[in-house]
This record gives sequence, structure tokens and C-alpha cells, in this order.
Amino acid sequence: MDHVKRRMAKGALATVAALLMTGSAMAEQRVLTYNADYDAIPLAAMEALIADFEAANPDIDVQLTNFDHEAYKNAIRNFLTADPPDLANWYAANRMRPFVEAGLFADISDVWAENGLMESLASSVPSSTIDGKQYAIPYTYYQWGIYYNRDAYKAAGVEPPAADATVDWATFLANCEKFKAAGIDCVTTGSVAKWPVAGIFDYLSLRTNGYQFHADLAAGKVSWTSPETRAVFAEFAKLQPFVTENHAAIDWQDAAAIFSQGKAAHYVMGNFAVGVFKQGGMTNDSLGFMVFPEITPGIARAEEAPTDTVHLTSGAKNPEDAKKFLAYMASAEAQSKWNAAVGQLPTNKNATVDAADPFLSEGFAALSTATGGIAQFWDRDADAEYASIGMDGFQQFLVQPEQLEAILERLEQARLRLFPQ
Repeated sequence: MDHVKRRMAKGALATVAALLMTGSAMAEQRVLTYNADYDAIPLAAMEALIADFEAANPDIDVQLTNFDHEAYKNAIRNFLTADPPDLANWYAANRMRPFVEAGLFADISDVWAENGLMESLASSVPSSTIDGKQYAIPYTYYQWGIYYNRDAYKAAGVEPPAADATVDWATFLANCEKFKAAGIDCVTTGSVAKWPVAGIFDYLSLRTNGYQFHADLAAGKVSWTSPETRAVFAEFAKLQPFVTENHAAIDWQDAAAIFSQGKAAHYVMGNFAVGVFKQGGMTNDSLGFMVFPEITPGIARAEEAPTDTVHLTSGAKNPEDAKKFLAYMASAEAQSKWNAAVGQLPTNKNATVDAADPFLSEGFAALSTATGGIAQFWDRDADAEYASIGMDGFQQFLVQPEQLEAILERLEQARLRLFPQ
């Protein structure tokens, strides 16, 4: 198993405190074990947080075992059953459900209640909750939404969105007609890997029927031939004529080049792509961000923001100190520091982000005010096989919308096979 055991060094305060302790007092130091799967930069950021926590709690020794990503996916179920640490990293919503239902992740509703997290982590309540109880501390996410090219707007004679203004769906589609008339793709994507199209579908689903419908659809609880699901594809059909025609033959970086060159006006994508857009020549002056338009009036706005979480295991040997660390990870201070180091967004709405980065600032505002919930992206919200079959359908519909009935029937048969009724 490829992993590195890292015993964290104490901060200066903890070192002084340790020197002042007697031998017997030092023997009373409590160990807190934590399994995670961080890459180099996030790992260094977590080491810094742990050092801060240990400095403030010199009687606690946090021992972090860091795994390679793929090794962690394979190892987690084994170590949760055979030799559970006190804390373990994972993901929110449906990705954590199997471990909750297997009794491997513990209920931490008391941590949420005692630390006011229902308010400070409000946007993440639905994705941290199963059957009315909280099982996760979300500490980082990144936004999806619509990035737009101001130069493409200027070339087509279309007024760009005003600052802090939302664009309604009818206006967005009317603008698509104007971009098409100017020879500019209204929306670009590259679907060789299929997942970029899932981002478009997810938003259409969230905006048409809301968070709970979308979560239930991903969990196999909703029929693909239901009126509600058909309503999502009806909106998808309105957008289909305005998407880059050869999307199925290109990858997302190819589409990023089309977007950066002003050959497309919009790109439904995650914030990780901003660096690629800028490598393609865009600047903060030419690149804009907006939330996906409202479709069904009155539905609470939900957003797509894959969320990383930390959990108390049911077999924790030191649950008391584990809960203390979870409360710390939920704090605005800890989340501000960790996310600043890795360039992502804190889930605590009282945290801070780099004001000089407009995309982090706008994304933070969009997610912190999303009262409808935070979806995790189709291939996190759905089981692996179901997710793959769904993405095949989304891509085919974007290429062959006339095949809707056959696509829905295939998806429904897959649902009935994977989720026997």
C-alpha cells in the first residue's frame, strides 16, 4: 500500500509546552488518528492547520496517514472496518451515503449544533445530511457556473451581464440567437470524456426541478420517463442548437481554446479551468462569470460545487478529540487558511477569500448564498456505473436530440436494473 505516515511536528507553542511538562504529564498526551488522501499542496496546507491545532491543544497529538488518491479509494472500506482511524477524508452527499448506511461514519449532529454550523455552513447542510442527521464536515469546494467571453459579447453586439445581476433563461436563449447570427457559438463544450456535458445537464436539472429532484434522479429514485425528467430535456433541447457542433470530437481543453479565442461566448465549467482560459490569452477584463440562469421561477437556487469532507468514524478510539478537531476544521479561520493555500473556496460563509481574484470572490458569493443546496456533480452524485450510462445519454442527446425516446428508454432500463423497484 502506497502511503506515507506523517507524524506532525508541533508548533513553537506546543514545543514550549512540552518542555514544561513532566514525564508523567507527557505520557498523558492523547493521540488523534486521521487518514487522508492529499496531493502535495493540500497536504502542506493541512500540515499547517494541524500544527496550529496542536499548538492550541498541546495535549493532543494528531497523527496523519496520507494515502495516494487511488490507493485511498481502494483502502477506505477496509480500514474503516478493520482498523478505523478517528477521522477520515471523503466526499459529501451520495458519495458518503454507503459508509453512513453501513454504519462506518458516525453521526456528528452534535458538532453542528454546538458550533452553529447550520448557519455558518448553511449552503452545505443538504449535502452533509442523511435522514435528518449530519455526518460530515465540509471544508472546501469549488464553483461551477457559466464563464463568458466579454470580447465575444462585444463582437455580437450583446450587452454583457451587469455586475451582481442574474440573467433569466429566456434572455440567455434570446442572446444565443444573436451569437449564432454573428457566427459565434453561444455555448461551447468538449465531450470526448463526456463529463463536461454532465455539468450542463446538472444545471438544467437543478434549475428546472430543484436540488432534491436532482439528488433523487442521481440516486435512481426517479424515472427517466417521468414528466419532471422530460421537462429537463425540454430545456436541454432549447439549448442544443447553440452548442459547438463538433463537441463530441473534442476534449474540454480544445473547447477552452474555442472559448478563449472568442469563437464561443459561454462555457459551463468549473473554476479549475480559469487558469487554462488565461493561458489561452484571457484576462480578468475579458473573462466573466455568472450563475446559471433561473428556469423555473421560485425554485431555490442550488449550485454545483464538488465538496470535500472529513468524517468521524464509528470505530474512533478518541471521538472527543476528533469532534474538537472537526469543529476546528469547520471554523472560518481554518477554512480561510487552508483554501487560500490551495486556491479553492471555504464552505464557511464567514470565511475570507482573496479579494484580488474575482472568480474566487464571485464563486464564494454564489455558493455562500445558495439556499437550494450544493450538488456534487453527476459522477459524484450517482454510482459509478449509473453515472457513466447517464453521461452517455446526455452526450448522445446533445448530438442527436431526435433520439430522445430511445435515450430515455435506455436510461430507464438501466435504472430498473441497477435499482430494482
